Amino acid sequence: MTFEFDSEASDSPQSVQSPLRTQVVSDLQATMNLVPPVSTSETYDHTPRKWKSLDEVYAQCKMSIIEPENFTEAVKDESWKKAMTEEMLMIEKNSTWELVDRPSNKTIVGVKWVYKTKLNLDGSIQKHKARLVAKGYTQKPGVDFNETFAPVARLDTIRTLIALAAQKGWKLWQLDVKSTFLNGVLEEEVYVDQPYGFVVEEAEDKVYRLRKALYGLKQAPRAWYSEIDIYLIHCGFHRSSSEATLYVRNKEGIGVLIVSVYVDDIVYTGSSTRMIKEFKIEMMCKYEMSDLGLLHHYLGMGITQTEESIFIHQKKYAFTLLDKFGLKDCKSVSTPLVATDKLQREDGIEAADESLYRKIVGSLLYLTATRPDIMFSASLLARFMHSPSKLHYGATKRVLRYIQGTIDYGIEYVIGKSAFLVGYCDSEWSGSEEDMKSTSGYAFSFGSGAFSWASVKQHSVALLTAEAEYVSAAEATSEAIWLRFVLEDFGEEQTTATTVFCDNTSAIAMSKNPVFHQRSKHIRRKFHFIRDAIQNGEIDLVYCKGEEQIADIFTKALPKDRFSYLRSQLCKIPHQPTERG
Repeated sequence: MTFEFDSEASDSPQSVQSPLRTQVVSDLQATMNLVPPVSTSETYDHTPRKWKSLDEVYAQCKMSIIEPENFTEAVKDESWKKAMTEEMLMIEKNSTWELVDRPSNKTIVGVKWVYKTKLNLDGSIQKHKARLVAKGYTQKPGVDFNETFAPVARLDTIRTLIALAAQKGWKLWQLDVKSTFLNGVLEEEVYVDQPYGFVVEEAEDKVYRLRKALYGLKQAPRAWYSEIDIYLIHCGFHRSSSEATLYVRNKEGIGVLIVSVYVDDIVYTGSSTRMIKEFKIEMMCKYEMSDLGLLHHYLGMGITQTEESIFIHQKKYAFTLLDKFGLKDCKSVSTPLVATDKLQREDGIEAADESLYRKIVGSLLYLTATRPDIMFSASLLARFMHSPSKLHYGATKRVLRYIQGTIDYGIEYVIGKSAFLVGYCDSEWSGSEEDMKSTSGYAFSFGSGAFSWASVKQHSVALLTAEAEYVSAAEATSEAIWLRFVLEDFGEEQTTATTVFCDNTSAIAMSKNPVFHQRSKHIRRKFHFIRDAIQNGEIDLVYCKGEEQIADIFTKALPKDRFSYLRSQLCKIPHQPTERG
């Protein structure tokens, strides 16, 4: 289907000439004997000047897909009617509920339909999804539900799993659970209304008693986690004591299988092809599953697996972010922040749009999942969420302009690198203009791409640079010990002390020699556990030159050359860049 446009036509209403309007004017002039009739063909050119496809028209007009807001609108479209029927069939097949008489002493939870059009990566329609959702906001604690908490995998854990798979040369695979929460068995007694459009004839006054959870219920996530947890343990998996969504199964003489659960997304990898195939068959027999094959897209991250490396990125999200905030075609800059600028809360500048500022900073924080080079920038700007000024808003736009020039960047985990955990820690003394608190930063890797990093403001004021470095080293030690626990659960126990590089000799001496007690007696006791970690052989704090301190990028804004060098140690561009978005 195509449309035709006159490329030379003006946008003003006065200049829009239609054949009908031209003919009417000509007849009127002829009637009044003012001028001879003018031929329509002489005043209007019917030849198409430009042809455009429907997709081009949609893209130019920035039209979005319109989804129905209620059942009345959805029932008019066959696609949405089919989607609702499929949802009801899934609910019935799963034995989610049973029709019973309406109880007089129980609250009846309402239900509603929610409609969503799922798209492919190229923007084309994948499918229409209709979801029956319970109105969980009407539930009462202690009556309709008790516990609601359900754990999800940390991004640090996901990246650690990806880095380990790359180091071992394993492939990562993915399963998607269909109608996930419908599998969670309820412990409470919950009743819901019959959904619109699917009321049982001659039983209009009856309600459904739920055996399993519906989307929208307060306890639905917890019910699903309990279900999958019990099943995996029954299948011989060991749940990690450090990460509740991580499961490992070892079979002597065969290999190891590692599974990570994030609600309905299940990522798995291992050393045995046989164990991987058996796991997939077991899961697809137990639950309704979609086999997505090799891991390509997970939690907004793109994953490219090759024979040489695994590359993770968020190019599509970054491109969408720029388009959303009107900077799709902006001029790029070389650094996210100006090294000489010092942002503070009260700067005397006019206030900016707080809602827009929060949206941008929140988006930047999510982008740090694969972009450690903007970690400090996003963390710094997040300190001004309340009453930001236009100076702060200008800084966020600069970060977006930096992303425009580095949109293809991500993290590369090279296959075959050493599996020894290595860390870097650093601090910027009194970097905060308001309270003079320091900023800590650390990063950990296997000698390839970083998979754990942070940039945080310290909770106490450091009197010396050595104290700030000491606190930073303690925070890095805490992360290193947790990573050692996770790697041990993976079957990769770190038999030697984890090397953490620090560029301050006084902080290193303070951690190894209590003779500095007079200078460190005011430091909070919780930071001194680094000494125990060193004595137990878990951590080895080693000196490195300031020029080689990778964690410096997480503590302050840097000049162009210094920033570019440190970024090259963390972020890469794929050898064969894929098409944007």
